[in-house]
Amino acid sequence: MKKTFLLLLLAALPLMVSAQNAMKFAYFNYNEVLKAMPEYTAATHKVDELRAKFDAETKRSENDFHTKYEDFLEGQRSFAPSILKKRQAELQEILDKNIAFKKEADRLIEQVEQQVYAPVHAKLKKTIAKMAQESGYAFVLNADNNALPYVNNMVGEDITIALKTALQ
Repeated sequence: MKKTFLLLLLAALPLMVSAQNAMKFAYFNYNEVLKAMPEYTAATHKVDELRAKFDAETKRSENDFHTKYEDFLEGQRSFAPSILKKRQAELQEILDKNIAFKKEADRLIEQVEQQVYAPVHAKLKKTIAKMAQESGYAFVLNADNNALPYVNNMVGEDITIALKTALQ
């Protein structure tokens, strides 16, 4: 009986030792690493250029509308009722077109952002996976927005700087 118990204890010893070895994990600041990537800077520049073009066109359209509206206000009292109605309809049409253009511009900018940033996010995720496998991490956490208020540094490792270096 003693031999069986001793044999069972010796057999269970490696299991107890491996259970005490905590899993290693890593954490990093996603936005900080993302914004440090050269590809992110280039993508942001493309989006900003497009946004500036749309903003310039929006500003031009608004100025045209304001000019026509001022002309309408100046001549409003002297217009015949049919001309007044026609000019009001024209102004409303211009206003509606400007609003539609602004919505379409916002939609297109959002679509371009998704297309331009997708390869940047994919590269970051691929680098994270590679680093996690090489270092034997069980998982990698995103610590942005105070999502990870406490980490025991004996178990978790901050890989923000290592990721920035790897992605340069």
